[in-house]
Amino acid sequence: MNIEELLVEFRTTFEAYSKSKAHLTYLEEYKKAKLAILMKMALAKGVQTAAGQEREAYASAEYSKLLETIRDATEEETRDKFMLRKIEMEIEVWRTIQANERMERQAYGA
Repeated sequence: MNIEELLVEFRTTFEAYSKSKAHLTYLEEYKKAKLAILMKMALAKGVQTAAGQEREAYASAEYSKLLETIRDATEEETRDKFMLRKIEMEIEVWRTIQANERMERQAYGA
């Protein structure tokens, strides 16, 4: 792969990583709001203690679904992150090869 292709792939992957990172951050913050909403719903059902409300919220299907969504978002963010790192490593290999070729040309006076 040449450097131009690597740079295009880097830009594309960086955009995907940015979106997946933003999505994961949003979900992690939304989890707090969702917990509060579910606790409020438990209060409306008559659960009086905060511990009881929290237990009800954690046990809800809605909270479980949110956790599954966070799991999937974490997987996507991690995949994008390591794809970006892979491309960075390929660029570094390309740079090393270029430097070695320059040194070799200088050594032989080419």
